[in-house]
Amino acid sequence: MTCRRLVLPVLCLLLAVLGTAGQAQAVGYRYWSFWDRNSAADTADTADTADTWVYATQGPSTARPSDGDVQGFRFSVSEDSKDSAKPRGSADFATICAKTPAREGSKRVGLVLDFGTAADAPSGSTPPRPRTACARIDDDATTADALAAVAKPLRYDTNALLCAIAGYPTTGCGEPVADDRPKTSTSPGTEAKSNPSDGKGNGDGGPSVGLLAGIAAVAALATAATWQARRRRN
Repeated sequence: MTCRRLVLPVLCLLLAVLGTAGQAQAVGYRYWSFWDRNSAADTADTADTADTWVYATQGPSTARPSDGDVQGFRFSVSEDSKDSAKPRGSADFATICAKTPAREGSKRVGLVLDFGTAADAPSGSTPPRPRTACARIDDDATTADALAAVAKPLRYDTNALLCAIAGYPTTGCGEPVADDRPKTSTSPGTEAKSNPSDGKGNGDGGPSVGLLAGIAAVAALATAATWQARRRRN
């Protein structure tokens, strides 16, 4: 039956709203994100003087860190850089490179490698434990060179996207993933939380307050239309 009568268009709209509710899940991507660590000295003029991770503005193949820099990689599922999980752990350069003395003509870069959680792992894969490494590389070397020095095998796709560090994961590269997993991938203190009263989500993966209000409004219109149709027949 097509939606041609007075009541049916409203009811069809209600069904359309209900039908799309289950499709509201966002889609994320499973990939290695790249981060720079700002030291406390660099953030001393802010309220937070602790070391912080900042999403890198360049890729590892073009970024050229300086001696004493700390960079991080985190494997996770996220929509984009705004909700991407940060590397876990608090090791600083002095700790990471304590056993790697300075050498003329080279630089040392501390790397934090976080292979993510089971929730982010491809099916059938178990993520290795997070670890750190100190890479000694040439003065003009890139972050990709640092990774190659301490975390082989690396895997890239045809567009030079970093797909695997230390062989993990064995397959896949930036593939889309339906965002219906438990929200356990982010770092402690960086989880994106839903507020039941903010109109964006109910905190348990159900329909949002705004969606429920829209359904209620459409249902009210359907009732009114039905009453109007009956009145006209009488």
